[in-house]
Amino acid sequence: MSGDKPISKTTGKGGNYRNTKDGAGMSAKGLEAHRKANPGSKIKKAVTGKVKAGSKDAKRRKSFCARSAGQMKKFPKAAKDPNSRLRQARKRWKC
Repeated sequence: MSGDKPISKTTGKGGNYRNTKDGAGMSAKGLEAHRKANPGSKIKKAVTGKVKAGSKDAKRRKSFCARSAGQMKKFPKAAKDPNSRLRQARKRWKC
């Protein structure tokens, strides 16, 4: 294993993802790392603020909320837990 890439942390100091208390999802550092590792990637930050109806951000939010609503059906255990990453991310996106 001497040539293998070390396992990166996902949460905590130096992690690429927010913990559930902060609303789950990728951190700014995580987005930067993803873009560096995947040139040409079109990944964007979560839409958390107020948006104008019909704007691109409003459409992204609507799409995310629809996708995550499907996850709520598929994973009822996560849907029932208010502290699950799914529920916290939906709260952060204002779904």
